[in-house]
Amino acid sequence: MLLAIDVGNTNTVLGLFEGDRLVDSFRIKTDPRSTADEMMLTFRGLLGNTGITGVSMCSTVPAVLHEMRAMLATYYGEFPRIIVEPGVKTGVQVLTDNPKEVGADRIVNTLAAHHLYGGPCVVVDFGTSTNLDVVSANGDFLGGALAPGIQISLDALSARAAQLRKVELVRPRSVIGKNTVEALQSGALYGFAGQVDGLVDRIKSEVAGVGDVIATGGLAEIVVPESRTITAHRPELTLIGLALVFAKNMAQP
Repeated sequence: MLLAIDVGNTNTVLGLFEGDRLVDSFRIKTDPRSTADEMMLTFRGLLGNTGITGVSMCSTVPAVLHEMRAMLATYYGEFPRIIVEPGVKTGVQVLTDNPKEVGADRIVNTLAAHHLYGGPCVVVDFGTSTNLDVVSANGDFLGGALAPGIQISLDALSARAAQLRKVELVRPRSVIGKNTVEALQSGALYGFAGQVDGLVDRIKSEVAGVGDVIATGGLAEIVVPESRTITAHRPELTLIGLALVFAKNMAQP
């Protein structure tokens, strides 16, 4: 069974694959202070005696990547392991000014999106930041747009405005909030949906033939129903990409 690990700034997502089928997944908080041994205790608690036969991982957090690499070498050393970084075969050409600065998760999402939907398409990843990544007809990573994420924006607002507070991200009764909580919910939900729609419209004006717009990330399910441009919601997109990368690198040349 393949263990796929997606380490993000806020959450780490684990996925278990039997062949190309995702059979289970887990979401835990990312803690840069965790040691390799502490990580293993968490993994064992979640995975139990699952028969792991390989590991595929990507990380956007250098401190966690160091400890995770040590944990995998110590506790999963007998299994083939792929960590997505420069030099690992992904099949994705990164057509940007500096390919090395593109996060591994964005490359993995590009691979999965093109595999599932073809191209050109757009991946919208709702995480700590909101990433809109453009995938060419050939599956190349063309670049994209980065914006502050929903939760980090609300946290900053409550920290800087004395009379505003943190709120639950749910759909308010109407766009016109009748109290502070509903006003904040409206601004966050409909504001970010409008931001995504506006950026997708501009991307479509520059890239001919864009078809699907695929949403992923922990906060996607909140925004997807309010967006007019998002056509698909795939929470497991990054995990699928990690499984595809593993298969590419394990295949005989």
